[in-house]
Amino acid sequence: MQRQLIECVPNISEGCDLEKINLIAQSVTQIEGIKLLDIDPGKATNRTVITFVGEPQQVIDAAFLLIKKAAELIDMSKHHGAHPRFGATDVCPLVPISGISLDQTAEYAKKLGKRVGDELGIPVYLYENAAQEDKRKNLASCRAGEYEGLKEKIANPAWIPDFGPSSYNETVRKSGAIAISARNFLIAYNVNLNTTSTRRANAIAFDIREAGRIKTDAFGKNSLDDHGQPLRIPGKLKAVKGIGWYIEEYGIAQISYNLTNIGITPMHLAFDESCKAAQERGLRVTGSELIGLIPLKALLDAADFYLIKQARSLGICESEKIKIAVKSLGLADLKPFNPNEKIIEYLLKDSNKKLINMSLSAFADETASESMAPGGGSIAAYVGTLGISLGTMVANLSAHKAGWDNRWKEFSDWAEKGQTYKHTLLALVDEDTQAFNQIIEAFRMPKTTSKEKSLRSQAIQEATKYATEVPLKVMKTACESMEVMKAMVKIGLQNSLSDAGVGALCAKAAVTGAYFNVRINAKDLKNRQLADALLAKAEALYQQTLIIENEIISDVNSKI
Repeated sequence: MQRQLIECVPNISEGCDLEKINLIAQSVTQIEGIKLLDIDPGKATNRTVITFVGEPQQVIDAAFLLIKKAAELIDMSKHHGAHPRFGATDVCPLVPISGISLDQTAEYAKKLGKRVGDELGIPVYLYENAAQEDKRKNLASCRAGEYEGLKEKIANPAWIPDFGPSSYNETVRKSGAIAISARNFLIAYNVNLNTTSTRRANAIAFDIREAGRIKTDAFGKNSLDDHGQPLRIPGKLKAVKGIGWYIEEYGIAQISYNLTNIGITPMHLAFDESCKAAQERGLRVTGSELIGLIPLKALLDAADFYLIKQARSLGICESEKIKIAVKSLGLADLKPFNPNEKIIEYLLKDSNKKLINMSLSAFADETASESMAPGGGSIAAYVGTLGISLGTMVANLSAHKAGWDNRWKEFSDWAEKGQTYKHTLLALVDEDTQAFNQIIEAFRMPKTTSKEKSLRSQAIQEATKYATEVPLKVMKTACESMEVMKAMVKIGLQNSLSDAGVGALCAKAAVTGAYFNVRINAKDLKNRQLADALLAKAEALYQQTLIIENEIISDVNSKI
């Protein structure tokens, strides 16, 4: 069963006092199982975005401690900053990461809200997917009037808090209120301008954001509908909120966006449209700034967007794509951008030792050591990885060849196929060793009683089956990957024929090595019907590989 994980992204109203910020952020680590991912302070906004993850109950326990500590250390009656706010912990959204739905996450948000209101005496407004009435779904509505208008707001029968006091007492004066929600992943994203004018930054924000701007008549008065409500001219992009502001820390104006659904409006589209709108107004976008964390896919999609504009292959490696996205979006314009600190998947990577994270020399040393793993199966998978990497290289070189500009998409498609095979084979390097380790663990199980012996025997057979299926996956993937090398020998850059040929030899070696592992593991399976079926698949793949290899080598020899 998939582990339930929730991300929590509290925004606290302190961006200058690093000692306070760290005390508040580190409070979450008191809860076992919580991983603090990011602390992102902003001086001009006097606001810090904190990000941590864990299982649902752990997350709301940690969030409660953070909210409590923020209320102790931050006095809202003395707070000033460029960002809208109404509380010491201004907002506390919960975001489902894995194994849990948005509706389930909303129930945890309500549970947290009740505890904050009851135990800390802080007014709580539930918004977005945790909202208990439609008018409270929008954070801007809940926070309207900000801290300065809070005394009147909580006394208004229409805006009584969902939890906590509805009277303005000394605790509320100091802590302010808090908005708690469950929502999908949101990207807080600022676009930098070559101006100091907040008014001009706002004009661009109104061009872009979904809410647009209020329509005015020839005399500058607001145009109203039949119900007396202001008419609006919608902006260009859906699922985008935005305002303009001046950041004294950087000496520039920015457009501050919240991208509430990057499936509708991705980051690169918001940036691209901002560039166009700025140019139309005689301004220039100089770069952008990411607040908090970002999903890996958002940066890879941005890279693909700009690679397509450049008519370049999309089949380059992940690290190169990230570099292109960072450069294209100007994410290092104001300060260095470290992908390992900003991409959520990188921060959540398993910290356990992995073969594929080793250097070449360390991997060789580990293989040559007295340990039985990694063994032939992992090496076969890695040799297959090297083979398809060579085939992918030829595809990328072909896509970039002068005079072949009209064929870049053809070779890009082959390179993308190659990258998919490469990622699969890389994962199988570690999976094969894990499969071997499962056999060892099964043999170490106790065997004193008849029940223990039965469980041990069953575990050994399950582990052996798995250890047979993994090299079969290596065989299948390495064999299929040869389509890339075969195509590159026929239509790719002819100066790289030898590279494609070596790639094919590596793929064949991977298939052969994995074939040995299937056979040696299958002989220990008691279920001979299953063993025969696995061996038949392996034999067919091996024979198919020999045919493909002969075709490729024959083509290479005829063309060199």
